Amino acid sequence: MTMLDPNALLTREQVATALTGAGYPVRPKTLATKACRGGGPPYQLWGNKPLYVWADALAWAKGRMSPARFSSSEADAA
Repeated sequence: MTMLDPNALLTREQVATALTGAGYPVRPKTLATKACRGGGPPYQLWGNKPLYVWADALAWAKGRMSPARFSSSEADAA
């Protein structure tokens, strides 16, 4: 993955590509759906174009990760 400036403004397609490259597979369509329904990374509009701050998008993706597990049965015990 290419190191991005944390303050870089990225289009939805660029965010999806960058997150996928960082190990968090997501499609632009998923980001669009979450922008409508909620639950996605924060974005700003430049005209009618959504732009995402890379650090915010990466923090959103990392926040969706579960804690580390040593067994699939750990989820049942919680």
